[in-house]
Amino acid sequence: MKLKNFCLASLIAGSLLSCSQDFTDLNPVTQRNVNGFYLTAGDMNTAINAAYKALQMNGTYNQSYWVMQEMRSDNSDQGPDGTGLGAELTVIDNFSEIATSEMITAAYTDSYLGIARCNIVLDRIGAIDMDGALKERIKGEALFLRSLFYYNLAISFGNIPMPLTEAKSVAEGSSLPQLPASEIYKQLITDLQAAENALPIKHAAAADLGRATKGAAAALLGKVMLTAGDKAGAATALKRIVDGYGYRLVADYAGLWGLANKNNVESIFEVQFKGGGTGTGNAFTNAFSPLLRQTTGAYKNRPTVNMMNTYETGDDRFLKSMDTSYVNSSGVLISSSRNDMRFITKYGKENSFNENDASYNFVVLRYADVLLMLAEALGETTEAYGYINQVRARAKLAAISAATPGTFEEKLLRERRVELAFENHRWADLLRFGKATEVMQLQGKTARLLYLIPQRELDINSSFQQN
Repeated sequence: MKLKNFCLASLIAGSLLSCSQDFTDLNPVTQRNVNGFYLTAGDMNTAINAAYKALQMNGTYNQSYWVMQEMRSDNSDQGPDGTGLGAELTVIDNFSEIATSEMITAAYTDSYLGIARCNIVLDRIGAIDMDGALKERIKGEALFLRSLFYYNLAISFGNIPMPLTEAKSVAEGSSLPQLPASEIYKQLITDLQAAENALPIKHAAAADLGRATKGAAAALLGKVMLTAGDKAGAATALKRIVDGYGYRLVADYAGLWGLANKNNVESIFEVQFKGGGTGTGNAFTNAFSPLLRQTTGAYKNRPTVNMMNTYETGDDRFLKSMDTSYVNSSGVLISSSRNDMRFITKYGKENSFNENDASYNFVVLRYADVLLMLAEALGETTEAYGYINQVRARAKLAAISAATPGTFEEKLLRERRVELAFENHRWADLLRFGKATEVMQLQGKTARLLYLIPQRELDINSSFQQN
């Protein structure tokens, strides 16, 4: 939301906190007035559910994040349709969007909405008479979620305001200064360490499936530390996951994907979606691989030919990540050329209850990412290659070593690209490795490393500087 309107989050919290106490059932329940709310443990559970709900918004994982962090990179493009939504995606893909872009503004707005909801929880939960362990867990969840929103904002916009408390007035909300991303990361490291301490390794109740855990906090902590340049700290955090949190690679890469494989043993954190008319289905399934639109060319986030050609011969991940064939409405194969029709299939081809209402989760953090980040943190060592080769073995590829051609960074970045394709890691990886400008030049594009601050924020905050 507008920074000027942060106080609005508290004034209309009843309408914002439109989630039931069952985490997997996020349907609206009833309008609540803020003066009669935040009084019980149940109220705080509903409040933290509202923060999770912000992950489902179009400005976050349902649309803007994959546009800004995956499609922006060399992994995918906007698809063949350049009209309507396709026109806005085209300018983002080509680094020519302007400060009034609705897609970019939505990312800023919805991320800060999620942050405001987390701040409400953190400010108000201390006064609630409730079970101490549950109170600490909810605080840990709020710290993790707030950190996740801030991480996405920092890598996208760089210098951003960082409210850490619930705003009580217009003046308080509109006078926040921009902080450099380096300062944002310092705060996130502190918050994620506290979140990891407060959260359980695993939630005992089935109704809590999908909530943040110690592993989620430690994985994001490792990612933030790598981004901030603290490789030693990242290695320590990531080794805690490897050594004690119980995750493992699934045997078959295909076992990561599909409705039957949601929240599997490799999954560390997923944004939960539930289609079928619940109001909590996702739209990205249709955008990536729309069965009903394949003849119209209306699909988005299309794998690039360069992405497809990055896979080694025999890589088991290739055809389990995307479909390079085109089948007409009668089921007849028209073409299997890499240069023809291309679709992401990791997130399914569900013919859902309604269009843009699918049940596939968005995988934010998983164990293979942890192994590859740990290799990055350790640098070129036998141990680091061991972690990389765990991931390669699952893909039915031979081990690599220091003797394999290429620099360690080149080999690691390529491995991250094919393992984590279309999972919103590529743009952040290119920035962290210092390769964004070089890689995009090879695609014939002049990269803009940061997104423009939305114009509405500049209009409100005269002290803000545009990227």
